[in-house]
Amino acid sequence: MSLEVMKSLPAGTSISRDNLVDITMDHLFYYEEIKDSILTRITGISYPKDCTIPLEDLRYVRVLHYGFDGEIYTGELIVNEAIAGDIVEIFLELYDAKYPIEQMVLVDEFKGDDYSSMAANNTSSFNYRTVSGGTSLSKHAYGLAIDMNPLYNPYVKYNKKETVILPVEGAPYADRSLDNPYYIREGDVCYEAFTKHGFTWGGFWKNPDYQHFQKEIN
Repeated sequence: MSLEVMKSLPAGTSISRDNLVDITMDHLFYYEEIKDSILTRITGISYPKDCTIPLEDLRYVRVLHYGFDGEIYTGELIVNEAIAGDIVEIFLELYDAKYPIEQMVLVDEFKGDDYSSMAANNTSSFNYRTVSGGTSLSKHAYGLAIDMNPLYNPYVKYNKKETVILPVEGAPYADRSLDNPYYIREGDVCYEAFTKHGFTWGGFWKNPDYQHFQKEIN
């Protein structure tokens, strides 16, 4: 399989290790400006008509990642230009460590529905939306946040009357005392890869968001 053919494969495609023998990883871990083909996919979904984020501020990222089954898959994200280089380096490090990511496709594959994406354990970044339960724009709206394996690393919000867990399917995994290989924990390879590039982890928050990494830019 040629490099060009491999780069044209849809995200989520399984890649044989034999096809990677003579290919430099830099050619498969990269970012680029948003092409018309990608713009067509996101317009009216993650990039609505009233989006205030200039398209020029966003970049399309392609990577490889190991799935939960140990096979290699193509993955995609849209992120802010300011962190695109970091993201490529982070996911190359996770790939080298064989860190398992179940799937990584644009949230547009879930019609822009963040909850459906989380329930499907989809790792994603850009989505022009507000914070959960609020009116201010999420860091995801700027392409400055990434949710990693969100089903197993849910958002937990403590209210006086109840505890809200998102996605709801992730409720069994809010208990972080469990021995679960898909949990993100302080000091593990995922945590270290992101934090050494200046990202903060939502797992430390009062209402922990275990899936969430974000970066502040000037």
